[in-house]
Amino acid sequence: MPMRCAFAHTAELDLSADGDPTGPEVAVVAELRPVARLHTAVRRVGDRTRLRVLFACDVDLEDEVRRRIDLTLARGLLAGADGAVSRWSLRDALPGAVQECERAEAERLLAT
Repeated sequence: MPMRCAFAHTAELDLSADGDPTGPEVAVVAELRPVARLHTAVRRVGDRTRLRVLFACDVDLEDEVRRRIDLTLARGLLAGADGAVSRWSLRDALPGAVQECERAEAERLLAT
């Protein structure tokens, strides 16, 4: 029986001047919802946007989930239902560890 664990992934992005800062977050959620439970957080760091993704999945799916995050963000495009388009460029994406301050959220993801 596969074991579920919580993981973290962080990406740094450059948003287009008229880009919706939630565009990359929405794109990742849409891509991963069928595969993993997740929580996302977006924040500005200078002129860049940082997207932090916590996700819970079977350990044997970790690499696949990370690959899908990277591919989704590398596309740099989300067309909304209202016709609005968000664009961004991916600067960097790296796996990370769940931080102590994220532990409660990780436990919630594992419980659902």
